[in-house]
Amino acid sequence: MSEASVATNVDNSRRTWLITSAAMGGVGVAAVAVPFVSSFQPSEKAKAAGAAVQVDISSLLPGEKRVVEWRGKPVWIMRRTPEQVQALSKLEGELADPKSVRTAYPTPEYAQNTHRSIKPEILVAVGICTHLGCSPGDKFTPGAQPSLPDDWPGGFLCACHGSTFDLAGRVFKNKPAPDNLEVPPHVYLSDTTLLVGEDKVA
Repeated sequence: MSEASVATNVDNSRRTWLITSAAMGGVGVAAVAVPFVSSFQPSEKAKAAGAAVQVDISSLLPGEKRVVEWRGKPVWIMRRTPEQVQALSKLEGELADPKSVRTAYPTPEYAQNTHRSIKPEILVAVGICTHLGCSPGDKFTPGAQPSLPDDWPGGFLCACHGSTFDLAGRVFKNKPAPDNLEVPPHVYLSDTTLLVGEDKVA
């Protein structure tokens, strides 16, 4: 075998070894980089601690309610009918805090109105009773029903101790719950996209 052939065989072996080493090194770098880059993403724990939740409400029909989770709490998003919105202004004399002035659960300025929301038809509220932390049930149908008055206008009933709330999350008078339902910070990113947990767009 000539010296040139031996040199070529050595060069081919060295080239193969270098390519293999580089490839294995690349795999190693990727294996280290993926978890490192992933560490920049918010963890599930961080999300539960307060990361904002984006919600598409385009398919939410009048009279329907959707529940999303924010900070480990159920947040209700309800599209009220025009009739339900109109009825809210007739209830103020029956409510414990119709103007949402109590400060235990401060209501954002943009929700300090009769409908307690940015858009009159869309209710955004934390679905936890302000008495002992139970979750009220939906009682949207007006009229006499078990555990409700004969002139019930529609709203929410906390079956644990009988607190009732209207469709703006305002508590009725003489009930165990001391405050209206909490309105979380929220903002509309578009007509059909809601961001729960922040009230300013960066």
